[in-house]
Amino acid sequence: MAVLDEKLIDQLRALMDRITRPVEFVVSLDDRSASARLDGMLGQVAALSERISVRRDDDAHERRPSFTITSPGTGIAITFAAVPLGHEFTSFVLALLQAGGNPVKLDERVVEAVRSIRTEQEFVTYISLTCQNCPTVVQTINAMAVLNPLIRHTVVDGSLFRDEVESRNVLATPTVYRNGELLGQGRMEAARIIAAVDAGAAGALDSGLADREPYQVLVIGQGPAGVSAAVYLARKGIRTGLVGDRFGGQVNDTLAIENLISVPHTEGPKLAADLRAHAEQYDIDIIDGVTASGIDRADDGTLTVRLGGAALTARAVVLATGAGWRHMGVPGEDEYRNKGVTYCPHCDGPLFKGKDVAVIGGGNSGVEAALDLAGVARHVTVIEFMPECRADEILLRRMAESPAIDVVTNAAVTEVLGDGSRVRAIRYEDRAGGGGAELGVDGVFVQIGQVPNTGWLGEAVELDGRGQVVVDDKGATSMPGVFAAGDCTDAPYKQIVIASGAGATAALSAWEHLVRG
Repeated sequence: MAVLDEKLIDQLRALMDRITRPVEFVVSLDDRSASARLDGMLGQVAALSERISVRRDDDAHERRPSFTITSPGTGIAITFAAVPLGHEFTSFVLALLQAGGNPVKLDERVVEAVRSIRTEQEFVTYISLTCQNCPTVVQTINAMAVLNPLIRHTVVDGSLFRDEVESRNVLATPTVYRNGELLGQGRMEAARIIAAVDAGAAGALDSGLADREPYQVLVIGQGPAGVSAAVYLARKGIRTGLVGDRFGGQVNDTLAIENLISVPHTEGPKLAADLRAHAEQYDIDIIDGVTASGIDRADDGTLTVRLGGAALTARAVVLATGAGWRHMGVPGEDEYRNKGVTYCPHCDGPLFKGKDVAVIGGGNSGVEAALDLAGVARHVTVIEFMPECRADEILLRRMAESPAIDVVTNAAVTEVLGDGSRVRAIRYEDRAGGGGAELGVDGVFVQIGQVPNTGWLGEAVELDGRGQVVVDDKGATSMPGVFAAGDCTDAPYKQIVIASGAGATAALSAWEHLVRG
């Protein structure tokens, strides 16, 4: 069975020379159609290189279909209980190349921390193939398994193993278990994963940061604004650090991007990968998996950015920390987060197949989420605070044509209800005075906008009433030597192309600040 098209085959063929040692796929199959697809896919890949072989052993895995990528004599064991297509195809290709000897591209301090782990670690990550956040977590733990043979990783597609997902009450992706215990859900950076495994290894991460020489400019945030700033600075010959907890930032959460000029269509994860590839062409010190916790300015103008238990110094700083999901702020929301309350329909939608869900928000994001979920869930109810939904007309027409979607307007959600383990209903009030109501649902998808990631700044720089960094026309903030760009600022429009331009502006202003001393 041919699963991969000729375009993908050609792309894979071009990578085969990176495999420098034997790789074996150990595969276990059953009589489901997914097994036939997996068998066909692995056969196509193995045919591309004499260094790749396939061995069928239906007793090798407790889940079927499954396969393990290994290289004899290395101890590497990366297992996919999945047909890794969609967003996870890149995870599969990277695991294949890394098991085959291609170097793991992680910050050297992360590499050393992983190699220092001395106890066996068994990770299981539940994913959906439509989840944009999952590959980041999957690829991080896969890389750990390549670097340290004491670490093993199994990736489980929840849609293939629904009974297991139900029994473990997995309602968000990715959901990661370590040695049988829940480690966490949603996006997790390498530092958090390593810290959960080994406190000593986590300390090594901080030590690696503390050893860094001062930068001329430090960019905080790895989205379009931050990468643009870093590239412009590097092209000026400036010693530049680029720090963040997720390369690409919010871009990773966007399914389709069609308004990036000169690029008619792309998807968020691909654009994030392209941003990284561009940054890696320059002498930029990329520091992944860290989150800033404060910034200080010394009397001599030196700036210190605190990163957990470590700190970095620079003569100038560009803030490009973007924004995150806005929460409803009602009782039950925090209690049932990742237990039915979620913020990413693309990531978690497949876990609610055949169930009733609510989408909070009738703007473009909310209506797009409702349309996506209508193809998976049994029924979708959109709850909009205003008297009418504010989405684009074309989206409203499509929503009106869907028999699986109902809309409740002029309604304010007041509470999320559950049984202690998962969401069961929401309460809302009719803002026109019609009283309250209760709606039984299994999932709540919150789509009411975003808030700037600026809480860590405290009073270091001026923020407006919405928590946005106040900047002038050159991107300068109220703290000398500190500039800002992108969705964390008070710029009126939040768009990728605008963030990229603002990043360039902030970078040139930082360069000018250095030149003028």
